[in-house]
Amino acid sequence: MKLRAAERRLNATMARAKWGQLSPVQLSELNLLTQKYKLSVVLGDIQYICQKWYVTHAGLLRLARRNRCTAIRTVLVERLSDPIAKRWIFKATVYKRSSSKGFVGYGDADPSNVSPLVHGAEMRVAETRAVNRALRKAYGIGICSVEELGAFSPPSPAEPPRQQNGSHASANHASTNGQPRLRDRLCLLIRQHHLDASLVKSYAADYCGTAALREASRDLVEAFISHLAEWATKDHDGLVSKLSSYAKSQEQEVHA
Repeated sequence: MKLRAAERRLNATMARAKWGQLSPVQLSELNLLTQKYKLSVVLGDIQYICQKWYVTHAGLLRLARRNRCTAIRTVLVERLSDPIAKRWIFKATVYKRSSSKGFVGYGDADPSNVSPLVHGAEMRVAETRAVNRALRKAYGIGICSVEELGAFSPPSPAEPPRQQNGSHASANHASTNGQPRLRDRLCLLIRQHHLDASLVKSYAADYCGTAALREASRDLVEAFISHLAEWATKDHDGLVSKLSSYAKSQEQEVHA
């Protein structure tokens, strides 16, 4: 019991150091995940993105090993996959015991639902997502895995812009196709590339030509997310230099 309490305290301490102040509810959720699944913040088993907890592929594999998972088998679903379009679908089966019938999970990936950082590796992403879903089913994990968050990727260039009534709150508005909010996609980019959130928001407002990001239209915010993802991938140092110029502007405003 003392060891478990120490693990919970360590996770809470490391979570605060990594993600800042957390609410009592968020800490309670983390404690439950620590106690039930022994997920470790230090080892990267769990991530905190936009006020939500997510398990990682590495965390799921460690959980399976601790519980002596017998086997994980994957197979490409050829009839639903399309190599030309780089769309892949995998089926994964997790066997907790040798006598187990197995827990099945499916994962899909194509250029439209993966990060630009992994374009060209859609097949591997699809397999990882399938394994994650099967493991979450096998061990009763209700939170989503980071690798399954394909909708955080910028929209495909071929996707026509969507019309939206009103000109406000596009960064907080849920998308019309059931994908996560633009704000969540932006948050993940910030996490992935270790960017300063406040400076990104300032740059986004400037890019969209509005006083604040929340006043920009959805199409403008989508364009900014695509722009930010591409720049961060191709020239991270250049992007950081650009963002630093907004830090200087903020300092000047404070001293004015």
